[in-house]
Amino acid sequence: MKNLKITFIFFIIICFASDLFAQPITISQVDTVVERAMKTFNVPGIAVAIVKDGKTLLEKGYGVTSLNTMQKMNEHTRFGIASNSKAFTTASLGILVDEGKLKWNDRVTDYIPGFKLYAPYVTENFTIRDLITHRSGMGLGAGDLMIWPDSSTFTLTDIIHNLRYLKQVSDFRTKYDYDNLLYIVAGEVVARVSGMSWEKFVQTKIMDPLQMTESAPNYELLKDKNNVIDPHAPVNGKVQVIHRDWKYVADAAGGIYSSVHDMCKWVTMQMNDGKYGDDLTKQLLEKSTHEEMWTPQTIIPVLGPTPYNTHFASYGLGWFLSDEMGYKVATHTGGLAGIVTQVTLIPEMKLGIIVFTNQQSGAAFRSITNTIKDSYYGIKGKDWVKQYKELVDKSVSDAKAITDKIWHDIDAAQLKNTASVDFSKYTGTYTDPWFGDVVISEKNGKPWFDSKNSPRLTGEMVYYKGNTFIVKWDDRSMDADAYVMFTLDYQGNPDGIKMKPISPLTDFSFDFQDLDFARKK
Repeated sequence: MKNLKITFIFFIIICFASDLFAQPITISQVDTVVERAMKTFNVPGIAVAIVKDGKTLLEKGYGVTSLNTMQKMNEHTRFGIASNSKAFTTASLGILVDEGKLKWNDRVTDYIPGFKLYAPYVTENFTIRDLITHRSGMGLGAGDLMIWPDSSTFTLTDIIHNLRYLKQVSDFRTKYDYDNLLYIVAGEVVARVSGMSWEKFVQTKIMDPLQMTESAPNYELLKDKNNVIDPHAPVNGKVQVIHRDWKYVADAAGGIYSSVHDMCKWVTMQMNDGKYGDDLTKQLLEKSTHEEMWTPQTIIPVLGPTPYNTHFASYGLGWFLSDEMGYKVATHTGGLAGIVTQVTLIPEMKLGIIVFTNQQSGAAFRSITNTIKDSYYGIKGKDWVKQYKELVDKSVSDAKAITDKIWHDIDAAQLKNTASVDFSKYTGTYTDPWFGDVVISEKNGKPWFDSKNSPRLTGEMVYYKGNTFIVKWDDRSMDADAYVMFTLDYQGNPDGIKMKPISPLTDFSFDFQDLDFARKK
């Protein structure tokens, strides 16, 4: 009887353990979810890698690199990893910390004396840590129009100078608002402290030691461009190749190109506390420095129910941090025009998931990442492709209802001949403190908007209501049409312009709402 009891208890333990330790996803199951995501979200090509316990379980390309060439995707195809570059910038700063050349809490003005933000107190107390934790008090994506789209003429000197004109919208260090420009400043700190450009530092101090031979700090520096994706986006309802949009001055915020094959090396180093090499005897970052990067710095609110029982979320140093199913998760996404990427690390599981896509559908990479995570968390039965398709359809439908209503009102006014206005009184040059001049004119009898410092921001203006027009950008891939509202002086003459995007789906880097134009006399 005693032996029977022991056997029964052992059987119960085995059954419990079999539920506790989930079966990992198979390669064929990954193939299935990737193919479904590509078809559902109309993505030409995706690359996926899974790293577990220091070994690469999967690295594979699906679909094509470009709809123009129809070249097959593989694990060595290079993508713009966009904001996943930010962790390389924080690692660069970490290396300098390890070398004793700076401290996280050093003031930025100690290295860049000309650095100045809108509020003097914030400027005086702004640290290296503040540059990379999205808590400056500036609004979401503030000033991104200096780097996005890439036709802008703004230099690094211009960007650093113009930060002083971007007003704080929240108190310093009290609120999370994602920022790109301050990562550009962080890259300049790396350059001034190390005596080499951010690009050279990342290449020689990170990519070379990790043998990331397929990677480069930006597209132009890639040694081999024979296996690089083209960016894709829907244009007038059809997915097609679009302009490769990037301004190299912003490399520290999002310039790196890499493959999932190379990123497996980066992920392996991250999950081994900065160690790398076949026997992990080499150290890229000190353990304490790496731990600091994965320590919460800025709180991000967790609202409502979450799919993985998440209670807390934050931003560390170049990484989003949260709890999922009792595990710590470090992750980041990246987005350029026509390219989106995601890197997810679950250190306690020694699990890394990398998903890169060549179409700007975040739903595609999220559905793949979550399906892979579910297999390791022991979650069954969730169809993430279906769930994200429903969410995408709803958000697109809601946005379309807004924009369709605007164009319906415009068309109705034109049919009734009530949309005729004397546009001549609006023409002239208007200037914003940080964005510079825009020219409002008539071209071939049509009202027109032209930005002096960002030439791709050009397009016809259509009368809407009152003193408000809609500008339709010539480049339809941007999907960023905007209101242009003229303010009036006491005599009723236009003396300024306010702008904001008309669609809630417009990328936040088109921060038209931060512009405040005054008419030049």
